[in-house]
Amino acid sequence: MLDAATYTPRLKTVYKDQIRAAMKEEFGYKNDMQIPQLDKIVLNMGIGEAVKDSKKIKSAQADLTAIAGQKAVITKARNSIAGFRVREEMPLGVKVTLRGARMYEFLDRLITIALPRVRDFRGVKGTSFDGRGNYAMGIKEHIVFPEINFDQIDEVWGMDIIICTTAKTDAEAKALLKNFNMPFNS
Repeated sequence: MLDAATYTPRLKTVYKDQIRAAMKEEFGYKNDMQIPQLDKIVLNMGIGEAVKDSKKIKSAQADLTAIAGQKAVITKARNSIAGFRVREEMPLGVKVTLRGARMYEFLDRLITIALPRVRDFRGVKGTSFDGRGNYAMGIKEHIVFPEINFDQIDEVWGMDIIICTTAKTDAEAKALLKNFNMPFNS
């Protein structure tokens, strides 16, 4: 068993040893505190079928917990929407926010294992930045993660992945993620 106090994720070591120096040279930062870094990764699954079957939300929570390595939170509707048969406080999805070592471990698994398993994968969109250095992407099937056992799932869901950085611009954030070997197609 690994000791949490002495264990450092592989990508965190790569960031400290190589990426920080490359970013400082590329953008000419005068201070080491200006160098962008990962802040958090948010995983979100919207389960629209939960309106008809409340058991699906528990299944989605278990799957997202297995993927993230930390317990997922059930998100609830804020308002009632009659057209969608949604009532206030009705469970509609699950989310989890990763920081620290779990964040680096998830990003490593996403880039090296999960994305290459996506059907017809040609790279992720290079324009999905929000203008403040955060990157958002979606996956249509959550079964690309190795933690999910194909035999035990009852339904395939999509998920949103938001990678938040401390970068001020999209160019800095894209350079940071490129240094982490994010497979951009443009």
